[in-house]
Amino acid sequence: MNQTDHHKKKPKINIGNVAALLIAASLSGQILGFLRTKLVNANFPTSGGQSTDAYFAAFNIPDFFFFTLAAGALGVAFMPVLSDRLYKNDRAGMWELSASLMNFLAILMAVVGVIMFLFARPLIHTFVAPGLSGEQLDTATNIMRFLSFNPLLFTISGILTSLQQTLGRFLFFAIAPLFYNLSIIASIYLFKDNIGLAGLGLGALIGAIAQLLVVMCGLYKTGFKWHPKIAWRSKDFRSVLRNLPPRSLDQGVDQIENIVETNIASGLGSGAISFYNNAFVLSTAPILLIGTAISTAAFPRLNARLSQNRPDLFRRDFLMVIRAMIWISAPLVTVCYFARGYLARLIYANGSPQIATIFGFLTLAIFFRIMYSIISRWFYAQKDTRTPLLVSLFTIALNIFLAYSLTRPGGYGVAGLAIAQSLVSMIEVGILVTIMLYRDHQLFNAEFWNGVMRTISVTGFSVIAGFVTVTLYPLGAADKGFVTLGSKLLLIAVVIFGTHLALSTVFGLEEVRPIFKRARKIAFKAIRV
Repeated sequence: MNQTDHHKKKPKINIGNVAALLIAASLSGQILGFLRTKLVNANFPTSGGQSTDAYFAAFNIPDFFFFTLAAGALGVAFMPVLSDRLYKNDRAGMWELSASLMNFLAILMAVVGVIMFLFARPLIHTFVAPGLSGEQLDTATNIMRFLSFNPLLFTISGILTSLQQTLGRFLFFAIAPLFYNLSIIASIYLFKDNIGLAGLGLGALIGAIAQLLVVMCGLYKTGFKWHPKIAWRSKDFRSVLRNLPPRSLDQGVDQIENIVETNIASGLGSGAISFYNNAFVLSTAPILLIGTAISTAAFPRLNARLSQNRPDLFRRDFLMVIRAMIWISAPLVTVCYFARGYLARLIYANGSPQIATIFGFLTLAIFFRIMYSIISRWFYAQKDTRTPLLVSLFTIALNIFLAYSLTRPGGYGVAGLAIAQSLVSMIEVGILVTIMLYRDHQLFNAEFWNGVMRTISVTGFSVIAGFVTVTLYPLGAADKGFVTLGSKLLLIAVVIFGTHLALSTVFGLEEVRPIFKRARKIAFKAIRV
């Protein structure tokens, strides 16, 4: 079958529809991820050989290798080049580039998998959690060996989903991670009474395989062909490889930061690793739900604007997306702060005071990490992966310094890790925005700043509404169970979001218009009888 057989109309990507799909899938995924962590906490202790500290520690090294060696190519370094090929109607070139990158990274990750499998114990003991007991270290080692080849499976999945997103297909990318979480949840009950906590590693391996199989279904009727070769002479392939190291290092230093935080937490007493990771799980949910979902939906459109040589439309679409993200994330972060105690008790009742404190300090980081997700793509769409890397190197070094300083005896303990995260995320976004304004003095126009200031004003009233609600309906010592906690949590969310929505209408914010437009369409749509 020749190239013309696969000539198809270029996809028209509706950011709103794609974002809605990804947010719905991300919400489902975050609910499953929340449930997974809650069930792990409920079925395994925070101390002893089968402690959750060992579970959380085991994931650090596999995540590090995946993000360092592969994640840089998945999307930001890969999709802009794919987009250029698509708009040249060169689908055969897309297949060649995708297969070449897949083959190259698969070989690399297979070698890494063997290294992780053979040296799991010294890697965990030396770099991740030297404070684990001998039995905990044995458990963490067994889990990590099951996880050793997950980065290989995730890498292949990531390349295939990047290809599908460029073609305008998002469904299988959106739903595939759900199978990963479901597999780990199932493994809790299948293995807790026989092989114990190590069974969760086996569940994660099975989940990674299931995720890849689902992703492969998304290739149906794309015309994709895999070839067992690497096109070393391809200009585009070499371009991806040139952009890979900066983005890979950027992701890698983020993972080094996580490893350092786990290392520090392991010396702060039994359960510290678990408490921090539980709070971190709560904080990543809104970042993935809003930041990652919306920026992922917008990224192909931003790439396409530059491929079409339309920087004016690139700027317009970028400002539209970032304004929407600010408007959505402001009430979400407000809910997270005022409902921190309820969320902490939902995910882990016994350790909820510590988790609530840590999560409260992380709420500032939530907002700026959401902003970073779209701001960084402003650079990536322009094939600039070096600037975010250089900024990350500085801010992560600062984060490590602050983490050690704030967790010293007499300091903030494990909460110091969260304080450092929030301060550094704010500084990182500030530096990137400064660079953006230096490169494009007219990027943030008066209309943008006017909209942002009105959103801040609205958020002030939402904060007052949240404070009043929590004061009237405080978290009681006897408040336990999903119904009791969930009902109060829902009340807080409804009051804050309701206030935000109502006053956004009063202040004339354009972000609220699509919501009422869609509501009117649904309410007054004729029903055929």
